[in-house]
Amino acid sequence: MPAPAPVAPAVVAVAPAPAAPRQAQQPMLSAAPAPAAQAAPAPEAPSAAALDAAGFRAWVEAFVPTALAAGISSRTVQATLARARFLPQVLQLDRAQPEYTRPPWAYLDAALSRERIAEGRARRRANAAALNAAAARYGVPASIVTAIWGMESDFGRNFGNFRAVDALATLAYEGRRREWAQGELLAALRIVDRGEIGADAMVGSWAGAMGHTQFLPSVFLQHAVDADGDGRRDIWASVPDVVASTANFLSHSGWVEGEPWGVEVRLPARFDYARAELTVRQDASAWAADGVRAWDGAALPALAQASVIAPAGTRGPAILVGTNFRALLRYNNSVSYALAVALLARQIDGGAALQAAWPRDLKPLSRSEVLALQEALNARGMDVGAADGVLGPATRAGVRRLQQSLDLPADGYATRELLLKAQQP
Repeated sequence: MPAPAPVAPAVVAVAPAPAAPRQAQQPMLSAAPAPAAQAAPAPEAPSAAALDAAGFRAWVEAFVPTALAAGISSRTVQATLARARFLPQVLQLDRAQPEYTRPPWAYLDAALSRERIAEGRARRRANAAALNAAAARYGVPASIVTAIWGMESDFGRNFGNFRAVDALATLAYEGRRREWAQGELLAALRIVDRGEIGADAMVGSWAGAMGHTQFLPSVFLQHAVDADGDGRRDIWASVPDVVASTANFLSHSGWVEGEPWGVEVRLPARFDYARAELTVRQDASAWAADGVRAWDGAALPALAQASVIAPAGTRGPAILVGTNFRALLRYNNSVSYALAVALLARQIDGGAALQAAWPRDLKPLSRSEVLALQEALNARGMDVGAADGVLGPATRAGVRRLQQSLDLPADGYATRELLLKAQQP
């Protein structure tokens, strides 16, 4: 879903890839429109034990002045906010932290099924007029938009059935991410207030993401487009609006028209895998001078600010990615997600999958095993910060230091074998 999350998981710990893989991750944040007036102080969040329908109703009543101060009409406050319902299931989904995360190859296996590729091609043909119009206007390829549509909602089959106002009010009441949820709730109320769509029809995921390509309310306000000219920005029922809105978001996220998102590469012997991070950027010509070669032997594409990524370390594929790959990360801050969209789009266009084999024999670390690894690395003086069970950049850096101390390839890829070595005295 488009917008960065206040508590989004690190790019290595990815969610499974069912019909809508982004729903297992936290919503990404985009700033809500500025309120029309100084909002009243927000009501305090209750303790977890105190969460119930009665407490929710009291919270809603306390939030009414904030909504009015933000410029929401009293009519909408009474007809929409006052009718908001407490949804305990939303809190259960928000708190769910899967013990096991899928490795990149398992995620891609599910995301890039033959059925999804075939349907992507069919949808691309059936909606060519709308997709081509969006591509011409915003410079984002039709196949990329089609791939996001497939990834986010399985082409409209699964964009959720939670009323956005109910879901966001419940999250704001719970309080763990109160500031974010309140901002999105005000944005949802503003959508209703403007007559864009009725509150009952504004449905989506448990996290408030809406429609075919899962826009948060604040993203809808900033980037949704009325492409069919009916006077409404309808991301629930109008394919032209859906695809134009999605392309518009990517365009504003930095998509460069005509530039490839990346290319599979072969890395030179003794490549320093500490450089295989999105934060390490240089021109593709500089990577070529360092010995990086396209997998098929062709010249590397012209990519400024390019990065090498190796999602499975030394034993898996390596990809040189550029600005457009980072634009996909603005949609969902997961390397596996962005790679899935890019590869799905390529195969919708008739291109090939990645050629290098994945290390399918490696078992991914569970969240508790990552936590144990972080604790072991910290105990060895390889400071990776607070142990949280997420394989982020600091943990990968600590893994590399451990690998170097053991005279192993320092690719930062954590395995169970490495965990055992880290725990040895």
